[in-house]
This record gives sequence, structure tokens and C-alpha cells, in this order.
Amino acid sequence: MAGRAARLVLLAGAAALASGSQGDREPVYRDCVLRCEERNCSGGALRHFRSRQPIYMILAGWTCHDDCKYECMWVTVDMYLQYGHRVPQFHGKVSLNAWFWSTVFHTRDTDLTEKMDYFCASTVILHSVYLCCVRTVGLQYPAVARAFRAFLLLLLTTHVSYLSLVHFDYGYNLAANVAFGLVNVVWWLTWCLRNHRRLPHVRKCVVVVLLLQGLSLLELLDFPPFFWVLDAHAIWHISTIPVHILFFSFLEDDSLYLLKESEAKFKLA
Repeated sequence: MAGRAARLVLLAGAAALASGSQGDREPVYRDCVLRCEERNCSGGALRHFRSRQPIYMILAGWTCHDDCKYECMWVTVDMYLQYGHRVPQFHGKVSLNAWFWSTVFHTRDTDLTEKMDYFCASTVILHSVYLCCVRTVGLQYPAVARAFRAFLLLLLTTHVSYLSLVHFDYGYNLAANVAFGLVNVVWWLTWCLRNHRRLPHVRKCVVVVLLLQGLSLLELLDFPPFFWVLDAHAIWHISTIPVHILFFSFLEDDSLYLLKESEAKFKLA
């Protein structure tokens, strides 16, 4: 019992250390957010921000603080590129949170840890769907991406509320996550196939999508654990780690491409 408690304490500490990405810890970013909030997030400036905020942003819970973090993220990215550094990661909590609760659940199976594991898994899938929307539609039509984000938040809230307050239905949860995953796979693959010749780095995304789809079959298998430790579910968790590293590499390459494209348009203007 003491050993399990110690593992949980260590996991909690690791999650706290991982909660802030490199970009979040950058002094330029933190100072920029602080100054932005002092300038825009109180008094008349805050009332002005709220008065011009579209309804879909209000429904999505977008605050003045969120706006400052978003603007300062790009200020910091520009600084890193200007000095030849790699682009830092910001707000890297969604995947880490899912892995953390999955680890806690498999360490100690309780009603709470089980729900957190399942809910965070749904959040990661829907977050990937949102990223796909931003990349394929949101760059040209930001309002569409913001409205779709509000829809996804409503969908996730409804999903979690039903499982928490009405009935925790394993079959429904599986069917819902499979549906979310299929939308994610079809959307990403459609965009990748249309752009892989023009953008070579898109091939990384194709590999990630196909690998995740293939590895998901492990969730449907059931066999005795190897050495009574590694069953199909455990192997699936281990296998997804390098896949997400590859996906982050694709996102990094794509972000750099978009920044260069934006700079070229700015010079032409």
C-alpha cells in the first residue's frame, strides 16, 4: 500500500513539473503576458475587450487572459526564430494530462481514476480534430475554427456529463471515441493526400495517422500478458509514445513552413 502511495506521489510531482512547456517558462513570454494583462484585462480596457468579443468566443470561454497568452506566444516564437533557436512548445498539457491520468488509473483502479482516464482520452482525440480544423480551415476562416471549437467543447461537455451524471456506459463511450477517431483519421488523411506532393513534411502526418489507426487494433485484442506485465493495452500505450513524437515533429515542420509563407507574403506586400 505504501509503495502504491509513493508511486502516486512521484507521478503527481512529475505531472507538476511537466505542466509548463518550454515556451510557457520563457521569461519573455511570461513578462509579455503580465504586461498584456495589466494593459488590457482590467477596467475600461477589459470592458472594451468584452464588448467586441464575438458570441462564439464567449461560449468557448475565451478570456482576456487567453488572448494575451495567444498573442504573446507568437511574440516569443518570433524571438526564437530571430535568434536561430528551435520553436518552443506552448501549453503542452492535453497529451501529458491524458498520459498522467492513464498512468494513475492503471496504478490504482478507482471510479474517479477510471473516469479521468476515459475522459482525457476523449479530450485528446477531439483536440486532434480541432487541430485538423485549424490547419485545414481555420487559417483562411478563423471564425469557422472558433465556432467549431465551441461545438467541440459542447460535444465534450455533453459526453462527459452523460457518462458522469446519467449512466457510465462502456459501449457508448467506446462507440463515441471510435466515431471521434474516424472523423479525425478521415479529415487528416484527406488533407494530407491533397498536399503531400506540395508539402513533403505532410508525409509524417500520414505515417502518424496510419500507425495510430493500426495500433488501435491492439485495443480490440485480448491475450495473456507477456511475463504477466505487458498485455495488449499496455503495448498500445507504449507504442503511442514514439508516434506522438513524430506527430509533434510534423507540427513543428508545418509551423515553420507557415511562418516562412507568412513572412514571404509580408515582404511582397
